[in-house]
Amino acid sequence: MPELADILRLHGPAYLATYRDRLLPSHRRAIRDICACRTAVLGGHLYRCPQCQQEHYQYHSCKNRHCPKCQHEQAERWLKQQRALLLPVPYFLATFTLPEGLRRLARSHQRVLYALLFQASQQALQKLAADPKYVGGTLGLMGVLQTWTRDLRYHPHVHYLIPGGGLSSDGLTWRPARCNYLLPEKPLAQIFRAKFRALLKQAGLFDEVSPGLWRQNWVVDLLAVGSGEAALKYLAPYVFRVALSNRNLLALTDGQVTFRYRDSQTQTPQTTTLPAGQFIGRFLQHVLPRGFQKVRTFGLLHPKQRDHLARFQAHLQPDGPLPVEPSPAASSAQRRVCRPAAVRCPHCACELVHLRQIRRRRGPP
Repeated sequence: MPELADILRLHGPAYLATYRDRLLPSHRRAIRDICACRTAVLGGHLYRCPQCQQEHYQYHSCKNRHCPKCQHEQAERWLKQQRALLLPVPYFLATFTLPEGLRRLARSHQRVLYALLFQASQQALQKLAADPKYVGGTLGLMGVLQTWTRDLRYHPHVHYLIPGGGLSSDGLTWRPARCNYLLPEKPLAQIFRAKFRALLKQAGLFDEVSPGLWRQNWVVDLLAVGSGEAALKYLAPYVFRVALSNRNLLALTDGQVTFRYRDSQTQTPQTTTLPAGQFIGRFLQHVLPRGFQKVRTFGLLHPKQRDHLARFQAHLQPDGPLPVEPSPAASSAQRRVCRPAAVRCPHCACELVHLRQIRRRRGPP
């Protein structure tokens, strides 16, 4: 089966030639990095098996966050870190979706519109949660931006992982949410729409959208998802997942790409076939601007609130062991003790002997 890198190597040059004047720098970089990932272009190491005497090359990864080969280990590390921050309370998942009438503007102003999506949605959550009828406090929020549907269509939205409760205004009291209920969806969507409208005016982009957009109903979903552990397992794939993994690519034939996905309504496997240029375009529209922070925390989950978070972990679960973050000295000692895993021969499983380092190829200036 083909990989994304194979498709980009074969059809990427034609795509670049066609859209050269309109292609974003982040898209060019993604194509270049994914094509070079784990090839001699990035350098690596040469090993030899002492038993079968075969030589093996191990090339470096590109580490681009949109490369399907480079994200699994990062996701595992992130998940381990977040488990230490969980509270022993019910958790909720809120999803804020950007309406269809704003998506064209979002594609051409990604950095601004995605930031506004975060800002308006978290402000809406905090405003409604401050009402004593619901929580009467400040929520802890972890938001993750996602821009795709399962068949790679453009569908920007933000998922929020939310502990069931909030921090009182004096910062001393935990205010628990009701069982399996946090906030009403309809008022939340209305506040979200009003906040986004005000922020869009401030950004100078208000006249770029149809006035009818502000009379439409906006979509917000808010679900109880059980324990924090279950919620994290649901959210973790969205943090480092790229729009399409290599295992879902089925064929590359006569300039046509076939891939599979799971239908979100019926949960049944589906396949679709696109011309290679159209497939590349669908993939690249989910490449984020360089340096854009797709995971953001607010309220009690913000790093500046870690002291409050640790105190409520102790208060809500006084008899359980508290997660302890390692000190810088301990982390440094751990790094000195850790050694990279042995590289083994794929044929006879013997540990390979390192022969030499392969230097990275220098490109044109």
